[in-house]
This record gives sequence, structure tokens and C-alpha cells, in this order.
Amino acid sequence: MERHGSSMEDSAPGATPGRAQHATRAQFDLMASKLRRPVVRPGTVPRRSLIDRLAKDDVRPVVSVVAPSGYGKTTLLSQWAGLDRQSFAWVSLDDRDNDPKVLLSYVAEALDRVQPVGERVFEALASRASSVPGSVVPRLGSAFWSMTTPVALVLDDVHLLHNTECRSALSVLADHVPARSRLVLAGRAEPPLRIARLRAEGRLLEIGPGELSLTREDAAALLRAAGVRLGEADLATLHQRTEGWPAGLYLAALYLKEGGPLGSAAVSFGGDDRLVSDYMEAEFLARISARHRVFLTRTAVLEQMSGALCEAVLELPGSAATLAELASSNLLLVPLDRRGHWYRYHHLFRDMLLAELERLEPGLLPVLRRRAAGWCLDHGRPEEALEYFMAAEDVGEVVRLVEKLALPAFRRARLSTVQRWLRWLDGHGGIEGHPMAALWASLLAAQVGRPAEAERWADAVDRGKNRGTGSDDPVTRAWTAVLRALLCRHGVKQMLADADEAVQWFAAAGIVAPVAGTCRGLAMVLSGDPQGADVCLAEAISEGADIGAPDVLADAWCERSLLAIARGEWSSAEAFARQARAVEYRAGIEETLVCAVHARIAWHRGDVAAAQRELVSAQRLRPFLTYIHPHLAIQARIELAQVHLALADMAGARTLMREIDEILKRRPDLGTLVGEARALRARLTAERSPAYPGASSLTAAELRVLPMLATHLSFPEIGAEMFLSPHTVKSQAMSIYRKVGVSSRHQAVTRSRELGLLEG
Repeated sequence: MERHGSSMEDSAPGATPGRAQHATRAQFDLMASKLRRPVVRPGTVPRRSLIDRLAKDDVRPVVSVVAPSGYGKTTLLSQWAGLDRQSFAWVSLDDRDNDPKVLLSYVAEALDRVQPVGERVFEALASRASSVPGSVVPRLGSAFWSMTTPVALVLDDVHLLHNTECRSALSVLADHVPARSRLVLAGRAEPPLRIARLRAEGRLLEIGPGELSLTREDAAALLRAAGVRLGEADLATLHQRTEGWPAGLYLAALYLKEGGPLGSAAVSFGGDDRLVSDYMEAEFLARISARHRVFLTRTAVLEQMSGALCEAVLELPGSAATLAELASSNLLLVPLDRRGHWYRYHHLFRDMLLAELERLEPGLLPVLRRRAAGWCLDHGRPEEALEYFMAAEDVGEVVRLVEKLALPAFRRARLSTVQRWLRWLDGHGGIEGHPMAALWASLLAAQVGRPAEAERWADAVDRGKNRGTGSDDPVTRAWTAVLRALLCRHGVKQMLADADEAVQWFAAAGIVAPVAGTCRGLAMVLSGDPQGADVCLAEAISEGADIGAPDVLADAWCERSLLAIARGEWSSAEAFARQARAVEYRAGIEETLVCAVHARIAWHRGDVAAAQRELVSAQRLRPFLTYIHPHLAIQARIELAQVHLALADMAGARTLMREIDEILKRRPDLGTLVGEARALRARLTAERSPAYPGASSLTAAELRVLPMLATHLSFPEIGAEMFLSPHTVKSQAMSIYRKVGVSSRHQAVTRSRELGLLEG
């Protein structure tokens, strides 16, 4: 039988929650065009007065450029970057940046190109379990604040960000702009900052439509560059009608070049996009050639365009030549590279063209999008293909691609992106009846600490199995069995049967999958067969050594270490624990159970400081170790509680005991762990020492809220983000204050950073 690793095996999500993963750079391909300052096209009106204002007014660290589409926001900032000696870090945003790890990876990379921001930033970004407000934002904010090279960090189209964590991160970055540097946010709406406070502190420079409107002289220059010359009276009339709106003037220039009369050659923004749409339909598009009209409206479905892509989507000979022709003469096409291969439409222009296409040929929209998706698949752009299939509402193709792309995106810490795909599928009925999609939905929910959601999708996986959906696919059956074993919803005996089934189906598929053997070994531990478990775990480690699977290897080494501790073989236990930590180090992961095992071993050898450090590390990770993986959750808490007891920390031990009891209420049949929990409970009951609540007694729920206190979000906003009521958030915050010995939110964040519970 052929031996090869499962494409899903290298880092199976859900195999070990409560873990952070680190890497040296972004774990997904960054689009170079998003980090490149847009090209200033010939014929663009220079905005020298505004550029001078931006360059000279450097005492205000935050710049807000807000105006409707077509006012030249990007053009102004690009001209400034081209003329100013200051370094510029540029990120052009789009809808897919509504994933905080994605957004902040681009920001970090942009800053790193000016001055290295440090590997710790990229490690936090690459971690699946690292907290954005608790780790990523503090590290990136600190790196930004420490930059000695003056830089203007430009985030263009910031209005596209609606993710709460993304918006909150920008607000924090605004407080960490170093001296002589700037944070520049451009978009159609007020940026997600505490604007009133920034104004009051004199830290905000604002540029709006009034400043961006063209003067009469600027309007004349724009028209001349477009090949249109008007007398003074006609120029004054046109300028008045457009109210100096640059896009309106340019559209008028194109209209006049096509032979339109001056009396109809103007439109003002007026706050109503319908005016522009009507103008485009009745005046501009009506006067261009049929060939250009077809090209413009049909290619409006494309986010980005190249000649080859246009040929594939339109199925019209000469489309590449048409693109080149329009690009050379039309400022409404924005170049995305220096070679002139890729373009996009000006946002306003694209919106209007799409509206026209929907009016004239609505049935053609999904056809064009599916063609675009097909071209992207053929050219190694599967995620772009997925977005086009979603736009075309092709559920079948979206399911197929999500099942293929979910794990790679998951492993690269893009949790919000995978959640967005799964939410789309859920809303379109694309998860129910598709076991692998439901499986990824369950594992992702487990990883981010949403056990109820994880169980809901696990039920969907079981329903698919019962209906026979995917029953002939060994890989689907194997991973379904792994999911059941990990969740252990029907007791240890069934867990062992599920693990055995997973081993059999992976073998049938010709896949070496140490996760199945590790599940089997853990089930044997819980069944009271330590010798058989040790043999099984050793075999899983041997298999995993050939194909990677660091998460699974760390689990297996930890289980072997715990078995050695139970035998009293502390030297072997320490050797196994070091192997687990070495696997973590090489793969850049950190796991709660590994921290717990090392804490016990450190205490045994008398290294109290090391034991306490491990306890703090485990605290940061523990909130994600929920009842959805009950065996791991209880194992880790029992080991941690024993160290707290050894340190005479009754409050910390009793907090963990309460969490263990809550898990056992949901999963009562956990074999030997039930007896271990009973013994721990008896020790705590017999202990008469007083328990003084301190930081070690923070509950998992409070530890989840703690990083959010470091943001600028209000309690209601935190509640909305975490699916909690404002009252619950406030109650947990008050409890945090009491346990860390402070009286305010700011003090709680400061004290938690001193204790190592938060970074910053």
C-alpha cells in the first residue's frame, strides 16, 4: 500500500485546541499589488496645495481623508507619496481584509518593508489561537511605536472594513503612531477611530470633499489632459454643475470627446448615486461604440482584469486588445502593476457599469462570474475562483472549493476568512448534506471556543452519515470517525470504536494518519489500559515523524509523559515532555497540555519559577480548551490543579475544579478521568487552607474577556463581538478587577500585562 500523508493531516484542526502557532512570516500569499502605491497616471491633476498641507502639518499623527467615490482620495495620497521624502507603507484594502489576521499581516508586511518590525509580530499573526486584541495588536502596536524611521502608513478604502476586531485594531494603532510618522486612513466614511477624542487632542488632520473638490483652474487642467478645451464661460458652467467633483468632470470630458453637447455634459455627486447612474446610462454609455459598451459592462464583474482573463470571460476575440486600448486612454482604469498587465475599474465606474449590466443582461452575470472562476482555477488562483463562484451563487462549486481550501486557510490562522466561507455556505444551504464542509465547520467552531456551534455541525455530519451522504468516500468516513472520537460524546468505549474505525478507513484510503492512532491511544488511557496506550502512542509518533503532523506528535508525547508520571518514572516523563516541547518549538506551536505537563515536572524538580511560568502560559490558552474536546480539557486542568495545590494556591485549584465539574456534567463517561477528578475533589474538600481569589483564579470565561479589555470597545460592543450580554461582560470585568486587585479597566490591563496574562 502506498504510504503518504493526508493533506488534512499535517495540522488537523480541532485535534488539540488551546494551542497557539507561530511562524516567521505570513502563512498565506500576500498580493503584491495591495502593498504597492498606485501609479499616478499621466494627465492627473497635481494637488500641490493639499500635498504641501499634508507634508507640513506633521504634528498631527493621524490623517483622515474622507469623501464619496470619485473625489481623488487615492490619487492625492499617491501623489504625496511620490513627492515626499518620507517613507510610505501602503495597503489597498478590499472586502477580504475583514479578517484581522489578514489585515494586520498586510499592515505588518508594509511596515516591515520600511523597517523590520520583529519576528514576534509575525509569530502572533501566524498563530491559529493567538488573541488578536491580546497578542497581535499589542505586538504590532509596540513595533509601530518603536520605529525610528519616519513612515506614513496609508490604509486606502478603509470604509470596506466592517469586522469589529479589524476596526478596533486600527483604533489602537492610532494610539501608537511614533514621532514624525503618520497613520493615514482614506475612505468613503469616517474612519473607525475615536474621532472626537483625536480632534480634542489636536492629533487629527481631516481632509474632506471641500478640500478635494477641484478649483476652476484644476478643472481646466483635467479637461486639457483629457483632450477637451473649453472657453472660460463654458468652463465656469461645467465647473459649477459638477461642483468641482473630479469624477464628474472626467465623465463630462469623456462625454464631450464622444460628441455630446455641452448642455448635457455634467453631473454633480449630490449625494445620490442614481444621478450618476442615470447619466452613465443616458449620456455616456449611449455615445460610445457598441464594442466598447459590451466590453465595459461585461468586464465589470471582474475585481481585477488582465487581457487573458477578459478573453476568457467575454469569449470575444480581441478583448485583450480592447483592454489595452481603453487602458491607454482612460483614467477610469486603474493599473495594478508596473508592467500594464493587470487593471481594475475605478470603484465608482465599476458600480455604475454593474448596475447597467444588471439592467440590460441580468441573466449573464452568473455566467460571466463562472467563466472568471474557471479561468482562476486554471491559473492557480483557487481563492479568487471561490469568490467568483460565491458571487455567482454556485453552491456546488463553493462547497467543493471550501472543502479543499478550508484546512490550508485554517492552518494559516485565517479563521475569520474560513468562517465567512462557512457562513455563506450555511446561508445557502451548502453545509447540510455535505459532511466534509460540516466537519470543517465543527472543527473550526471548536478551535475558536464555540462548543455549542461545534456540536451543531457535528450533528450535521452525523445526519449526513446516516443518510449515506459521502459514505462511499474513505477519506470522509475516516475524518468523520476522527471527529466523533475527538468530541467523545458517547463515552470512552465508543471513542475507542471510532478511533479504530478511523484507523481502518485511513488505511483503506492509503493515508498515514497519526491523529487516528493518537485518538486510539488516548481512548486506551481513559479505558484503563496504560500499557497498550503507550505502545499505540509510540506507533503514532513513529508514523507522524515521517509526515510531520506536529500537533498530533505533541499530543502523543504529552500522553506518554503523563503515563510515565503515573508510573513514577520522572526521568522518562521529562524526556517525553522535552520531545513535546521540541516539536512545539520546531512547528511554532504552544499547547495547554504541554504547559501543564511541564509545570508538573518543573515542580517535581523544585523549579518553582519555571512551574509558575508554565501556569501563566496555560492560563492564556485555557479558554479555548472547552468541553468539545473533554478528555484534553480535563486532563490539562487536573495537571494544572495539582501544581496549584502544590503551590498552596487553593483559589486557582478550586477554579479549575469547578471547570472540570462543568465539563463532566456534559461528558460524564470519561473513564479513568472520572476517578482522577473525584480524587482531586476529595483533596480540595479536605484542604482547610483559606482561598484568597487572585489572578490565578480567573475563570476561562474571564480569561476570554480579558484581552478585549485592552481594546477601545465598550462593554456592549465586546458583548456583541463575543455573543454575550453587556451585563455579562460588565460582571466578568468587575470580577477580573477584583481578582487582579485593581479598580478600573485601564489598571486591569496594566496589571495583567505585568502578570504576563496580556502582552503589550
